Amino acid sequence: MPPRRTFGRRWWGRAWVEALEQRAKLDPNRLPRGRTYARKGVVDQLAISAGEITAWVRGSRPDPYRVAIRMREFSAGEWDKLLDVAGRRLGHAAALLDGELPEELAVQSREAGADLLPGPGDLRPRCSCPDSANPCKHVAAVYYLVADEVDADPFVLFTLRGRGRDEVLAQLRELRTPNAARPARAPDVGLTPKKAYARRIAPLPPLPAIPGEPGPPAVLDLDPPARTGLTSAALTALAADAASLAFGLLHTRDALADLTFAEDLARRAARPGADVFGLAAAAEVAPSELIVSAQAWREAGRSGLAALRDVWSPGPGPLAVARAELAELPGEVKVWRNRVTVGPVQLRYGRDSRWYRFVRVAGQWWPDGPPAEQPVDLAYPAEG
Repeated sequence: MPPRRTFGRRWWGRAWVEALEQRAKLDPNRLPRGRTYARKGVVDQLAISAGEITAWVRGSRPDPYRVAIRMREFSAGEWDKLLDVAGRRLGHAAALLDGELPEELAVQSREAGADLLPGPGDLRPRCSCPDSANPCKHVAAVYYLVADEVDADPFVLFTLRGRGRDEVLAQLRELRTPNAARPARAPDVGLTPKKAYARRIAPLPPLPAIPGEPGPPAVLDLDPPARTGLTSAALTALAADAASLAFGLLHTRDALADLTFAEDLARRAARPGADVFGLAAAAEVAPSELIVSAQAWREAGRSGLAALRDVWSPGPGPLAVARAELAELPGEVKVWRNRVTVGPVQLRYGRDSRWYRFVRVAGQWWPDGPPAEQPVDLAYPAEG
């Protein structure tokens, strides 16, 4: 039996793998599946550029999955620290040119606050597969194959932090050049107001097509601090709800962007699978009140919620029509403001000139179906 395929033959390739498995805080249960995938040779077109890794990974479906991994690029200050460490010894640059990464350089740069290897929160993966885990097995497979690239060229680590081989070596040479020998740089005067106002304004690019469905929220690498009282699950739910609301705004053009607190609370409670009791506790409202509000929202959105809560005087005309229709039901017809009641059935006239049906259940009025233009469509006995 041939020996099992390993990743990281040289110390810097192994250091990449160890950083993934230990320091980067990735899901340890997902990484072994990624190793298996990487060994099967299912990763194609692996490419590495400044701060990004891309690849196609063949899975169980006919079409391969698209993997894109962003690695946090160094700030200017972090680059200054790394270049200062690398420039202290001529041997560091010589080793890099020979395709080697001195371990002393890696250790010293980490101690200086410019760690070439990934740490918590440095890696931001995306995969077109439906698995929301971080990482999914396709992303994990790419992680392991990057170790081969690092083995072959340690400058891959510099590239992933934002600067490639040529730029790094040029900056190292500049650092080792005496100040007197360095060419003077012309001062950057920027753009004068006259030139700025004379520039031709480029036309705006066309808007992208509206997506067919809201996208999934990004996966959080770390939980929020405990003192905040937030959890990754709660933030993910909020992000998914915001995406769904934005998707609805794009498709329907409804005026949902100016919802009141009560309206938005009812909307969220009306979503399938919503934790109504948790929302009620967080909003400090009675669960029974929120359940009824959510039902009103499901029936007719914000106009349904308004029918549940609004009491107003529409004038005698609409009420007379509703009273005549309800007169056929057993019991005394009572009219008060915008509400016409007989027994356990009540019709409410909304400010949108539509009628809303409510039924009496356990001492509380419940929305009972979508609204109608005419009260005759809603004037029938309550079931049960």
